[in-house]
Amino acid sequence: MGITARSLPTLPSPRGPLTEALTASLRDRPAGRLLAVPPRPDGDPWGDDHQLALYLCYELHYRGFARVDPRWEWEPRLLAVRRRLEDDFLDAVRGLLGPVEDLAVQLEALLVEPLTGTGPSHHLLHEGELWQAREYLVQRSLYHLKEADPQAWAIPRLHGAAQAALVAIEYDEYGGGRPERAHSRLFAEMMADVGLDPGYGHYLDAAAAPALAVVNLMSLFGLHRAHRGALIGQFAAVEITSSPGSERLAAALERLGAGPAGVRFYQEHVEADAVHEQLVRHGVIEAAVRDEPDLEADIAFGLAAGALVDDRLARHLLDSWHSGSSSLRVPLADAPALVGRGG
Repeated sequence: MGITARSLPTLPSPRGPLTEALTASLRDRPAGRLLAVPPRPDGDPWGDDHQLALYLCYELHYRGFARVDPRWEWEPRLLAVRRRLEDDFLDAVRGLLGPVEDLAVQLEALLVEPLTGTGPSHHLLHEGELWQAREYLVQRSLYHLKEADPQAWAIPRLHGAAQAALVAIEYDEYGGGRPERAHSRLFAEMMADVGLDPGYGHYLDAAAAPALAVVNLMSLFGLHRAHRGALIGQFAAVEITSSPGSERLAAALERLGAGPAGVRFYQEHVEADAVHEQLVRHGVIEAAVRDEPDLEADIAFGLAAGALVDDRLARHLLDSWHSGSSSLRVPLADAPALVGRGG
């Protein structure tokens, strides 16, 4: 599948009773089948079955799936199931977070780059192998092949200066009017450069639950006006911290033999996100809080929640690699006889 392919992704393999029932229903007409999903999911909200079920529900609001009736997007019975999944996921996020620090405290902490780091970008730069870099891109592809789409839901839910600043950032994310410069396109080209399939949704079956949770959190915030502040906070966490990590990842991929197309995505983010960091703090957050003071607590929650799911994915990647295991549910061909850890 090429980087310009328009074909829709296929439904993934189920990962438990929730997704077994959900995929069976989605293959039928919305009015043709009673939704055979348990009335109250009782599995782990962080687990594969729960996170894939949420991802399936959310993807209907993006590009959908091949041979799935688009009317499922607003099917009331499916939305009721999604709401229960969302409630349990949010409860799990809040349970791990505990009390959330003030917005100003979190923003100040994000502006300080630690002298030493142990995250995936540090690992890939200093000791990572090409198969690990390829796994990293596979896990991240669930978001980056639709980069900025979840945050676009916030545009009609803001107004004035905050809306204008957010649109300016999103305009850059989509290539500033040049489709060949859209960040999702650059990510697809990077995947192809290191021998990965850049088709949208191609690696959904391989991606681990922590990678699904990162994207699900954005979609959850984006699809609910009540969480527009949290979506701003999640986006701010990404934009403020992206530039140094992108510089490390570009250098890591270059060290591992990537060509110009294999480093362009992260090189672009070094400069672009340094500008976006100022825009999101002063243009979006300050303006939004000034216009709607009640949003401040939700923005703080979004910052903390975004960091939480990113940290869980980072921990999954590093724990897998340090133990000599693949981080993917379905390891790539170049993983040296490893067993996938899943999620």
